[in-house]
Amino acid sequence: MTAKTIMDSVQINRAVTRMSHEILEKHKGSDNIVLLGIKTRGEHLARRIQERIEKIEGVKLPTGTIDISAFRDDRPEDVQADNSVEVDADYKDKSIVIVDDVLQTGRTIRAAIDAILNTARPTTISLAILVDRGHRELPIRPDYIGKNIPTSKTEKVSVKVEEIDGETSVTIF
Repeated sequence: MTAKTIMDSVQINRAVTRMSHEILEKHKGSDNIVLLGIKTRGEHLARRIQERIEKIEGVKLPTGTIDISAFRDDRPEDVQADNSVEVDADYKDKSIVIVDDVLQTGRTIRAAIDAILNTARPTTISLAILVDRGHRELPIRPDYIGKNIPTSKTEKVSVKVEEIDGETSVTIF
């Protein structure tokens, strides 16, 4: 199996910076934005966006995590939906930005939206994705994209983040 590095840490940092600027531009500043990263790598990418926005605006956005396991359409029935969204701020009537590493079918994002709406009703929900690889099964489209990487269904995209993997990269197999 051959691997090809699509993005290194410098390119990922550049993409995170661009997406951070796009988020601020679309929302006309940092007011009422809450970042929610999908466990596991999405939460680390959300923290990176939070840090970038803090450098740009001088404001630390509320940032939390979403555990989608209880909202997946292929989940076991005994998984609990309690505490699926963890954030140290009220996100009712706020603009939520869901952050994840790879978007493919859209099922993970649908589950994240269900988790959010299970506990509160935000003003808007948008989506920031580091890698969009296509192959949608649901009508879900990201608002902020680090990089579009058209792939075949047999190829795998691996995102690594320093906090978990000891390196930061995007590789295609």
